[in-house]
Amino acid sequence: MTQTVAVLGTGKIGEALLSGMIRAGWRPADLLVTTRRIDRAQELHTRYGVESVTNAEAAKNADILILAVKPQDMGKLLDELAPHVTADRLVISAAAGITTAFIEDRLTPDTPVVRVMPNTPVLVDEGMSVISAGSHATGTHLAAAEEIFGGVGKTLRVPESQQDAATALSGSGPAYFYFLVEAMTDAGILLGLPRAQAHDLIVQAAIGAAVMLRDSGEHPVKLREAVTSPAGTTISAIRELENHGVRAALIAALEAARDRSRALASGNG
Repeated sequence: MTQTVAVLGTGKIGEALLSGMIRAGWRPADLLVTTRRIDRAQELHTRYGVESVTNAEAAKNADILILAVKPQDMGKLLDELAPHVTADRLVISAAAGITTAFIEDRLTPDTPVVRVMPNTPVLVDEGMSVISAGSHATGTHLAAAEEIFGGVGKTLRVPESQQDAATALSGSGPAYFYFLVEAMTDAGILLGLPRAQAHDLIVQAAIGAAVMLRDSGEHPVKLREAVTSPAGTTISAIRELENHGVRAALIAALEAARDRSRALASGNG
């Protein structure tokens, strides 16, 4: 924690990382941020005690650069950074669909780059961040990324070739659960429950199921079977889900998300 880290693009994800690092023991004096607006810089300084700098100053002074800008802004940001980033810096990208090769090609040769795909639950310290090494990144560089992103949830190392699949499962994953809760809430209303009660019942069921999946170590099939008694209510519902092709629809949805991630990464936006 003696290195200086700069978060470039301090939106929701960037601020979540900043907050997580401070809780994990990083000193505000060792953290830099870049923002587009002066009022945002003042807000972050008041909240966390961190200094706001320009992108060029961040590149000159920080040991680790976290690029947390939107994918469409990455090219312009790299143009600003390129004259100032030396090969002893670590560059971590948290921008969806941006490959390590795209970044490496625009920076000093041999600059280590690590690609990270976080998901939005990093905002509540329950994120999953999928980490991949670029051509020049070592295990030490991956460990540095894990230390930073581990402050806001779990991390998982994968080859970069698996990042599109991870984006489909994890990056987009929370949206699928929100969609399911929305649909189940509507079903609860149809069955005669007030919306607020239906929502509370489903959300707590989701939390309880997630904790059991995480903590029990049991296969999801075994957990489902424990709820599914012969000729009971649950098996009647499962039969309808299978009849309507929900399992096949989920597989097709994830394949579509993976394919879209590939298209974005290749520049076919």
